[in-house]
Amino acid sequence: MTATVSADETVTATGRSTTTLPALDSMRAVAAVAVIATHASFWGGAYAQPAIGTALARLDIGVAIFFVLSGFLLSGPWFERHAGRLPPPPTGRYLWKRALRIIPVYVLAAVAALVLLPGNSGASPALWVKTLLLSNIYVDDHLPDGLTQMWSLAVEVAFYVLLPGIMWLALSRRRRGTPSRSRLGVVLAVLVAVNVVWVLDLAVRLDWGGSMIGLWLPSYLTWFSVGMAMAACYVRVHREAQDATVGSDRVASTLRQMGMAPGVCWTTGLALFAISATPVAGPSSLTAPALGEAMTKNLLYAVTAGLLILPAVFADPGGRFIRVMSTPLLRHLSHISYGLFCVHLVILELVARWRGIELFEGRTVELFALTLVLSLVVSEVLYRLVERPAMLLRNLGRSSRVRSTDSKTPNAAATRS
Repeated sequence: MTATVSADETVTATGRSTTTLPALDSMRAVAAVAVIATHASFWGGAYAQPAIGTALARLDIGVAIFFVLSGFLLSGPWFERHAGRLPPPPTGRYLWKRALRIIPVYVLAAVAALVLLPGNSGASPALWVKTLLLSNIYVDDHLPDGLTQMWSLAVEVAFYVLLPGIMWLALSRRRRGTPSRSRLGVVLAVLVAVNVVWVLDLAVRLDWGGSMIGLWLPSYLTWFSVGMAMAACYVRVHREAQDATVGSDRVASTLRQMGMAPGVCWTTGLALFAISATPVAGPSSLTAPALGEAMTKNLLYAVTAGLLILPAVFADPGGRFIRVMSTPLLRHLSHISYGLFCVHLVILELVARWRGIELFEGRTVELFALTLVLSLVVSEVLYRLVERPAMLLRNLGRSSRVRSTDSKTPNAAATRS
C-alpha cells in the first residue's frame, strides 16, 4: 500500500515554514518499488529460493513503511494546531481530501482488473459493488485477481476514518485548558496493546471464516502509532528550537539524535530486516505463520520501518543522506507511487500472459522489469490526467476568505491530498 500523502512542506504552529521533508517523499518511492518487487518475486516463484527467497518475500515491509508514513503525515496537522492552541483540522474537509486522493485512481484500477483479467470473468454485480466500495476484506475471504494488494488500502481508509477520534482522545485538554503530557503516550500504548491482543487472540477468536479479519486495521495499529509518535516528537523538537520557554522532552530529543545519524538508523534497520527474513518471523510461503511468528514479524516491521524513516525527518538538511534522498527523480516517483500501487498487479498479470510467464515458473527479473516500466508509464498518465485534476476539487465550496485563512494556519504536510 502506498501512503497517499506527500511531504512537500512542514510548517510550525504559527504557520511559518520551517523546513521541507523531501526525503519522506523518496521513502514512498522506495517502498512502492519494494512492493512491486515482492509481488513479482512471488509470481516468479523466487520465494522458494534458499535465503534470498525469504528476503524477497519480506520486501512486503514496504506496506509497513507506507503505514508509518501515513501515521506521521496525517497526524501532523493535529499536533501542529494543538501546539499552537488552535482548533483541530475540520474533519469534513480532511475526509473530503482523503476521498479525492484515493477514490478516482482506485476505481479505475478496480474496473480494469474486473474487466481485463480472466480470473475475474463473470464477476457478479455483488462482487462489483463490494470491490468498488473497498469492502472485500470485511465480507469475503479473498480479493479479486489484480487487486489482492487492496487489503492495505482498506486498512488505510479505516485509519483515515478513525484518526480524528484518536487525535481527540490524545490531545483533548483538561478542564483548566492545559494539555495532559501523558495522554498521547497512553493512547499510543493502548493502540499497540490492541494490535498485540488482536493478532494473538481476538482475530482468531472472532474469525467466522467469511472475511479477512486478520488483515483489518487492529492488526497494524502499531505501524501507524510509530508514525504518530514520530510526528509528535517532530513538532516538539521544533517548538523547543523556537520557544525557549518550552522545556526539553527526553523522548523527542532522543529520536532527534537518532535521526541525525542516518547510517546508524539504516544499518540497524537493515539488521532487523535480516532478522525478519529468518524463521523467527514465520515462513516465506503461503503457509500461515504461528501467532507468535506473526506478532514477531509485525513488531520487527514496525521498528524497522520507523528506523528507515527517522532520518528522513531529523537528519541534517544539508547532509549527504538528505541530498541523495531529495533527488528530483526519487521525489517524482513518490508523486506517482499511488498509481503504481493501484495498477501494478493488473499490469503484472497482463505482462505474464503476454510473455507466457507461468505462475511459479521463474523469469522473475524479466517480470519485475517489465511490470515496473509499464506501471511507471500508466501511473504517470494517471497522475497527470486523473490525480492532479481531482485534487483541484479539494477546495470545492470554500470561500476565498476561508482558503486565505487556512493558508496561514498550520498544516504539517502541504500535501497533494
